[in-house]
Amino acid sequence: MTAVANPATVQECLRVGAGFSQGDLNWLTEQFGPLDSRLAGFHADATELEISVKDRAARGQKVTLECWIGGRDKIVTTSSEDDLHAAIMDVRDDLRRRLNDAKTRQEPRHNRHLRDVPHDQAEPIELLEPPLGRPE
Repeated sequence: MTAVANPATVQECLRVGAGFSQGDLNWLTEQFGPLDSRLAGFHADATELEISVKDRAARGQKVTLECWIGGRDKIVTTSSEDDLHAAIMDVRDDLRRRLNDAKTRQEPRHNRHLRDVPHDQAEPIELLEPPLGRPE
């Protein structure tokens, strides 16, 4: 993996949406710290995270974490856990899992286009010894 000049971090990229205040931002940044290692492979200026909560502290609250990374599809994770902390951990872990899955899909062993070489482009193999059971 190539090094990124300005790696993304949660502190740089996270913003709060509906249901959270700017005062919650430091606490949320601490909770999302484990995402820093996963985000480090992306440029900070092309990465955004936004967390919001609908009906905070009410039964049936819904926490949503959205992630935009330049050149990729938007990733949205949600949780309906009743406990706010548990819901935040749920969306954080789901985002980490989905970022890992997206990275894995781009590796050649999971990408048929990068993995397969058409037979007409394959180089012929030269045998140093004649095949067994075949006279010369």
